[in-house]
Amino acid sequence: MRDYPGDRVDLRSDTVTQPTPGMREAMAKAIVGDDVLGDDPTVIELQNRLAGMLGKESALFVPSGTMSNAIAIKAQTRPGDEIVTHRKSHIYLYEAGGYAALAGCSISLVDGERGQMLPDDVQRAIRKVAGSDSHYPDCSLVCAENTANVGGGSIYDQEILDSICEVAVRNDCRAHLDGARMFNAVVGSDSDPARMVRDFDTISVCLSKGLGAPVGSVLVGDSETIAESHRWRKMFGGGMRQSGMLAAGGLYALENNVSRLSEDHARARLLAEAVNDMDRYSVDLGAVQSNMVYVDCDEGGARNLVERLSERGVDVLDLSESTVRAVVHLHITDEDIDGTIEAFEDSQ
Repeated sequence: MRDYPGDRVDLRSDTVTQPTPGMREAMAKAIVGDDVLGDDPTVIELQNRLAGMLGKESALFVPSGTMSNAIAIKAQTRPGDEIVTHRKSHIYLYEAGGYAALAGCSISLVDGERGQMLPDDVQRAIRKVAGSDSHYPDCSLVCAENTANVGGGSIYDQEILDSICEVAVRNDCRAHLDGARMFNAVVGSDSDPARMVRDFDTISVCLSKGLGAPVGSVLVGDSETIAESHRWRKMFGGGMRQSGMLAAGGLYALENNVSRLSEDHARARLLAEAVNDMDRYSVDLGAVQSNMVYVDCDEGGARNLVERLSERGVDVLDLSESTVRAVVHLHITDEDIDGTIEAFEDSQ
């Protein structure tokens, strides 16, 4: 699939995806209402569809994954509480400190290979006021991320997710899954979506990454939490009016773009193995479990590598002084992967 303007190979992120002709047609034909008043039928259909797919009671359509995570944190904590998440999580690294500014929470960070937390480490990170002479904050929310973006797109084992949720329950905490690329994890692990998130209280699902919709995420959970989240969506400025046109893109994505994620994963693996065989680069092949390839190069050489690849028509991102990231998505073809491999070879 290409359906993308220009002749560049854009691997900066799967957020660069644009609506395909079929999706544009579905969006143009969408029946809309006023979602702030709760009567946009296409938004309602999208929310019900995802709630059903994930085995939860309710869902809320929001403009972005960052807002979805922010609302989930705000709805399940009080100012002065603490959340637990991985040191390389999107919530900690790339959401502008929203957990502190919007929810008034501190954060307890967990290390772990490939961006993943282990249950014992989560247990050690949880602090409670009780027994601390009021020195500690109350941890009230544990946040995991699947797939783990900065972990190379790695996918949690189901038993680890289950155990993390068990730790949360045992410590009177809620559990939230940042599922920005949850369907990559579902396809990559051949899992049932509802089973994957069974023990989480809330789940954020992004529609505008690998699924290819132009805008939007959906927060899924129990009815009470989603009702509270609706209030915070309004307060954070996320109430949209005739947003059924956007929701129609999400519905199309769920119906047409989930199973094809396996194609992105296969192309990412092909790229990773080829680049790892080159003298100047290395890839943690064990982390390449979905659509991402993190390439390590010479210390301090990432910016130069980005520029050399750009000259050859391939766009990637530098995420550190010695690491670049390439993300495969629905606009990337086999020929694009071949051209990218050649570009890396020429840039050594």
